[in-house]
Amino acid sequence: MRHSSVDIITLGCSKNLVDSEKLMSQFKANGLRVRHDPDKVSAETVIINTCGFIGDAQEESINMILECCELKKAGKVGRVYVMGCLSQKFHKELMAEIPEVDGWYGKFDWSELVKVTGHRWHQELENSRTVTTPSHYAYLKIAEGCNRGCAYCAIPLMTGKYQSRSQEDILDEARKLVAGGVKEIQLIAQDLTYYGTDVAHKPTIAELVQRLSDLPGVEWLRLHYGYPNNFPMDLLPVMRERDNVCKYMDIALQHISDPVLKRMHRNITAQETRELLARIREEVPGIHLRTTLMVGFPGETDDDFNQLVDFVKEQRFERMGAFAYCEVDGTYSALHYKDDISDEIKQARLSRLMRVQQDISAVISDEKVGKTFKTMIDRLEGDYYIGRTEFDSPEVDPEVLIKADRELPIGQFVNAHVTEADAFDLYAEII
Repeated sequence: MRHSSVDIITLGCSKNLVDSEKLMSQFKANGLRVRHDPDKVSAETVIINTCGFIGDAQEESINMILECCELKKAGKVGRVYVMGCLSQKFHKELMAEIPEVDGWYGKFDWSELVKVTGHRWHQELENSRTVTTPSHYAYLKIAEGCNRGCAYCAIPLMTGKYQSRSQEDILDEARKLVAGGVKEIQLIAQDLTYYGTDVAHKPTIAELVQRLSDLPGVEWLRLHYGYPNNFPMDLLPVMRERDNVCKYMDIALQHISDPVLKRMHRNITAQETRELLARIREEVPGIHLRTTLMVGFPGETDDDFNQLVDFVKEQRFERMGAFAYCEVDGTYSALHYKDDISDEIKQARLSRLMRVQQDISAVISDEKVGKTFKTMIDRLEGDYYIGRTEFDSPEVDPEVLIKADRELPIGQFVNAHVTEADAFDLYAEII
C-alpha cells in the first residue's frame, strides 16, 4: 500500500534524531508529506524511532507505541511501524506483546521500511537529511556501534561493533549541512574517541576534527561522547589551536572508585582518570568539561559513593549529569551482579550528588559575570533572546538570556556581556 503522509516520532538521543532526519529525506524524495514529532499524530503512516538505553527510556518508547496503536484502533492514523534501538534488541518479544504494530525494524534496515510503505529507497540520498533542529546547528554522526563492553550498557547488544564512517562521507555530509545554513556542527557517536580504530588500528578523530574545522562555513565544531580509556591525546592540540573547535568536551566518566570502575569494566583507574583530566585542562586552557556519573551500581558502598562526592568537589566539572543505575536485560551486570542497592538509597545518593554539583555550577556561573562571550542566538522566547556560548551544548547546558529590547538575528553570533548569573543561566547585554 502506497502512503502519502508520514509522522516520525523520535525518542532518545541525538544519534536517533540523525537517523530520523535521514529517513525523512527519503520519504520527502518520494513526494510524501513528512512531519517530525507532531503535536497531534494523524498521518497515514506513523514511525516510532525508539530508545532502549535504560529502563525509563524503554518505558517511554513502549508507552508511545501503545498510544499510537490506540490512535490506529480509533481510525485516527493508518499504519504504525517501529524502528530503533528498542526494536533492534526486543524485536521478538515486542512483536508477541503488541501485535497491533504493522512492522518492526531495527536500527539499520531503513530501506525495507521505506519500501514497505510503497516507495523507493534513494541510495544517492544516503547522506542527505531533513534537519529538524534550528537551521543554524545540526548533529553529525561519525560512527555506529561500540566496542567498549561496559558491564551496565546494552548499546553494543543493539548496535553491534564499532563502525567508523569514512572521512569522505562525513565531510560530504558536513558540506551539505553548511550549504543548508548550518554554522555549528555537533559531532556525535557512541564513542567519538574510538573513531578510526576499527579501520586504522588507532584513533583518527584528531585528523577528522582538523579536516572538518578546515571546511568553510563551519564556525563551531563541538565534540560529544568521548571515552576516558585510551583517550587520543593528539586531539588536544587541535582543540587548543583551532578557533572554531569549541573548548568543550563531553566525556562520561561514570565513577571514580577503583572497585566500582573495575566492576563496571571501564578499563581505567581513579589515578589514570585524574591524570587524564589534568592533562586535558593543561593542554586546552579554559576548556569546559561535561561528564555523566552513575550512582547505585551493584556493590557500590558508602565509601565508594563518598569517593565520588569528593571527586566532584575536587574536579569542579563545569557541566555534570548523573543517573541511578537501572538494570538492563542482557547486560553483563544484569547477568552476573545482584542489583543490591535499594531505590531509596539510589535516589538519596543521586540527590546529594546533584546538590553538590548545583553549588559548583552556581560558582562557575558567577565567575562569568563581567566577561564577554561570543554567543549564538538560538531563539526568541518571551522577553528574552536565548543564546549559547561555545561552552554550552543545546538543550543540556546553561543558556544566555538577553533582554529583547532590540531585534537580534536568530542563528547569528553576537558579543554578549554577562551582567548576572544563577546556577542554570547567564543574563547578558549586547556589546
